[in-house]
Amino acid sequence: MWANWFNFILGIWLAIAAFIPSITTSKTASLWNDLIVGALVAIFAYLATSKNKGICWINVIAGVWLIIAAFIPSIVGTKSGNLWNDVITGIVILIIALIAALQKGETAVKS
Repeated sequence: MWANWFNFILGIWLAIAAFIPSITTSKTASLWNDLIVGALVAIFAYLATSKNKGICWINVIAGVWLIIAAFIPSIVGTKSGNLWNDVITGIVILIIALIAALQKGETAVKS
C-alpha cells in the first residue's frame, strides 16, 4: 500500500518537474513526456491502492519508458537535469512498482 502512495507522489513530482525550467528543456517533447507519464503514474498508483494489483504493472512499464526516453535526444534535449531527473525517477518508479506488484499476502481492498 505504501508503495502505491510513494509512486503517486513521484507521478505528481514528474508532472510538476515538467514546468521547472532548470530541469526540463524548452522542447515540447520533453515537457509533454514528463507531464503525461507523471499524470499516468499518479493515476495508476492511486487506482492500485483500491483495485487490482495488476494495475501496478502499468507503472513498471512507465518506469522503463522514462529510463529509455531519457536517452532519446529528440525527447530529452540538451539539459542534463532532465536526463537525470527522468532516469532517477524512472528507476525509483520501476523498483517501487515492482515491489507493489509482487507483494504477496496483502490485499489492496480490505473487507
